[in-house]
Amino acid sequence: MPYIAIKGYPKDDETKKKVVEKINQILLENWGCAQEAISISVEEIAPEKWVETVVEKEIEPNVDKMYIHNGEKKF
Repeated sequence: MPYIAIKGYPKDDETKKKVVEKINQILLENWGCAQEAISISVEEIAPEKWVETVVEKEIEPNVDKMYIHNGEKKF
């Protein structure tokens, strides 16, 4: 705990590593968990598959749980 799943358009390995490391640091500093408790995955989704794979199946059914949705802060 926690498990973070990042889904996005394809990016180069260096970009993915930088983003994952920043999220990892934020969790260590703010979430109050040990490094051994953190799991972060990256799944690349082709742009033409984004709506059917992510928006319709994951975002829309969980919009009430979003802290940021379509760039807008909900807190």
